[in-house]
Amino acid sequence: MKLIEIYEFLNKLSPFCMQAKWDNSGLLLGDFHDDIEKIYLSLDIDEELIDKASENSLFIVHHPLIFKAINNIANNNYPNNLLKKMIKKNIALIAMHTNYDLTHLNKYFVEKVLKFDISYIDEYVIYVDLNIKLQELLAHLKKVLKVDILRVSFGGNENISKIAICTGSGGDLIKNIKADCFLSGDFKYHQALEAINNKLTLIDIAHYESELCFADCLYQDLQILPLKAIISVSKNPFQYF
Repeated sequence: MKLIEIYEFLNKLSPFCMQAKWDNSGLLLGDFHDDIEKIYLSLDIDEELIDKASENSLFIVHHPLIFKAINNIANNNYPNNLLKKMIKKNIALIAMHTNYDLTHLNKYFVEKVLKFDISYIDEYVIYVDLNIKLQELLAHLKKVLKVDILRVSFGGNENISKIAICTGSGGDLIKNIKADCFLSGDFKYHQALEAINNKLTLIDIAHYESELCFADCLYQDLQILPLKAIISVSKNPFQYF
């Protein structure tokens, strides 16, 4: 199957033009005329995944391997080391990042992973109406996310009636959140201070854990393509001790 055919399918599924201005989703490596023999789905790319991948294949990832301009790939620093390995094996790369957040991933995470019913969606933020104690919510999140610890900044309300959810890193959205509790990842110190003063509880569900379902989500739609799609699990860059 030609790479251009896969790209056009993905563009209809989740238009790349919907990505944020700062994003770099789309075709990052490869030629539209390339023949693709196998597709690998992953949140990110690491050396182990490339080593195991077949030649003449395609990686579809959530996070773009290239965000900023690269002047050369003469050294083996990240991401140059990964790009050179992929070029040698003729592996193409497509990223589906903020466009896919808007069209699929956030909704999939809330409904399929957290198992909540969506009340309404405001761009990158999904709102859920609940009647739950904070400790009950924390226990549920630990169970479905398979984590032992959650980082919390307490806004002062033990009774939660509305939560806002954004996968990945949603700290910059705090000013616009209209809920008792906000679930996202990568919250910063001063964002926590702001939230507490606004009586908003933050629960850091971590970047990796909140977006790990990317491959499972996209896999469902790729079943109609005449190619084998393989779910690959990239390593979490953080470890917990």
